[in-house]
Amino acid sequence: VQLQASGGGLVQAGGSLRLSCAASERTFSSYAMGWFRRAPGKAREFVARITWSGDSTNYADSVKGRFTISRDNAKNTVYLQMNSLEPEDTAVYYCAADLFQDGRYTYWGQGTEVTVSS
Repeated sequence: VQLQASGGGLVQAGGSLRLSCAASERTFSSYAMGWFRRAPGKAREFVARITWSGDSTNYADSVKGRFTISRDNAKNTVYLQMNSLEPEDTAVYYCAADLFQDGRYTYWGQGTEVTVSS
């Protein structure tokens, strides 16, 4: 499974970005998907997760109410809508696939960089 993340960029605090992650496999619709991020000098952290059907999502407390994860299985794509961005959201964002819905992410995208200026 190849995952291609895109949509990162430079945005001012309070602004919005939408990240996309396109999967190469048509079996994408059977995977749970997650977004993670790694800020400069920090460990990678969980951001959001969505089940294969899209009927259940969960978020890190730090982004709850500001970020929304969604997916379009017809397009093999998962999205992360990020609103009310803060400088603390600056990081490289990665999408990942959980093939067996067991919380273990087997495949990872290459990352897309988000920079939020104050």
